[in-house]
Amino acid sequence: MSLTDWIVLAATILLIVVYGLWKSGSNKNIDQYLVGSRSLSWYHIGFSVMATQASAITFLSAPGQAYGDGMRFVQFYFGLPPAMIVLCITFVPIFHKLKVYTAYEFLEQRFDLKTRALTATLFLVQRGLSTGIAIYAPAIILSIILNINTAYTTIFIGALVTFYTVLGGTKAVSYTQLLQMSIIFLGMSAAGVLVVVLLPHHVGFMHAVKLAGKMGKMNVIDWKFDPSNRYNIWSGIIGGFFLQLSYFGTDQSQVGRYLTGSSVGQSRMGLIMNGLIKIPMQFCILLIGILVFAFYQFNRPPMFFNQYEVKQVQKSQYAGQYKSLENRYADAFEQRKIKAGELMTAFDSHDQTRIAQAQTNLKQADAATIDIRKEGIGLMKKNNLQADTDDTNYVFLNFVTHYLPRGLIGLLIAIVFLASMGSTASALNSLASTTVVDIYKRSVNPEASDKKYLLVSRLATIFWGVVCIAMALYAGKMGNLLEAVNQLGSYIYGTILGVFVVAFYVKKVSGTAVFIAAVVSEIIICIMGYFGWVAYLWLNPIGCLLVILLGLLVNPLIREKVKSV
Repeated sequence: MSLTDWIVLAATILLIVVYGLWKSGSNKNIDQYLVGSRSLSWYHIGFSVMATQASAITFLSAPGQAYGDGMRFVQFYFGLPPAMIVLCITFVPIFHKLKVYTAYEFLEQRFDLKTRALTATLFLVQRGLSTGIAIYAPAIILSIILNINTAYTTIFIGALVTFYTVLGGTKAVSYTQLLQMSIIFLGMSAAGVLVVVLLPHHVGFMHAVKLAGKMGKMNVIDWKFDPSNRYNIWSGIIGGFFLQLSYFGTDQSQVGRYLTGSSVGQSRMGLIMNGLIKIPMQFCILLIGILVFAFYQFNRPPMFFNQYEVKQVQKSQYAGQYKSLENRYADAFEQRKIKAGELMTAFDSHDQTRIAQAQTNLKQADAATIDIRKEGIGLMKKNNLQADTDDTNYVFLNFVTHYLPRGLIGLLIAIVFLASMGSTASALNSLASTTVVDIYKRSVNPEASDKKYLLVSRLATIFWGVVCIAMALYAGKMGNLLEAVNQLGSYIYGTILGVFVVAFYVKKVSGTAVFIAAVVSEIIICIMGYFGWVAYLWLNPIGCLLVILLGLLVNPLIREKVKSV
């Protein structure tokens, strides 16, 4: 990067941190530290909810996901709007009425302590692992820019976010997220415009979209019902609904965002705002990936986008073979570029026969580049069996650093950092609140002073920061980060949601029955996920329904008084 980009990057991050700490003020008790005295307005909540979900993974991996797999990932979010409606009707008023710090406090009032402890523990495990993945995403950027191992940059990023979360608490998180999302929208819009501007003069926006469509990338909606298919409209609406309902309704990193609302109405409006904006936002981010795909039909991309792994093989005994493959790849690209140009000409002729032939020729030329690339990946694996051979996380980063003007490169890289800081800070705050409120305050030291609980909250934030950094050091082995974080959540969210559904709607089921049902369901879900019996989105409704059904079956066998809330 140029000096200008470094200045923009540093200034943007410094502005965010200082602004958040300034707006948060001092924290004198855990009510201020964990829920911001429940004083925030709906737009704060809406942006905070979006920023918590839209981590660096979204802006780094989503364009790469579209580049490799097309637009079908957008179906993942189709269950979001109905999930927001259910949350606004059911979860939000109950949580506000009970004045809880965490979602899991309600479960003890409805069931018992062991059920509360189980769900809180499941959340801590899932969110701790997922947050590590979120930290790893911006560490990729620094490692490429500085040409150093991601381990060092991971530790730096994790330590930075932990620092300002420990000092500022939830208000620092919410206020920084408001500014972060404003900058993110501006920067990503600029990137979308520039990728179109940088296309060859004879290739317009619609040409690029049509080209991507002919190459199978504009697969926005798939109506075919297939449980093994990760992304179709059925898995998106049904599986996605259960996943989003569990994520926003039972995951403390999100519940903690709307518990800061000054009223039920403000929290509801913040969630509705998220439901209305999220799908168009995700569509546009994926579309940027599609446009980058079209751009690289006319501008030669690297054979492999992760340059760290490329450098490793270039320093190995396979360097000569890899260089030969790169030369072949360059020749194959020139052929693909010619065929892409022919397809553009065919589009202008409106001759469907000519278009179909040009499409076939381009696909054949593209297949040749893909085969050469696979040979290169094979050499990487020969050189190092642990090599990271999924480079989709690096696609958008490569485009930004090589083709965008000075200043904007620094801003877009700052965006990825900001998104990581926002989601990671929310997660650390929620991990600390769950640890202190659901475990320490409830079972370890229930009579401590507010000053003591505040100190323990800060220490818990530091502890989880260290845990998440450790997880981030492993995240590079998990493939596309956007898919990895959602797969991980799907192992646990269905079970937790099932417990909450029973708590809200199945009043005759006791705490012991739902506890047994949750443990058994989680074991079944882990087995199903491990062996890949269904696509991961389906684990969410299956887990939820298993808890409900097993709870109803076990309950008659247990003589226990059912609580009412």
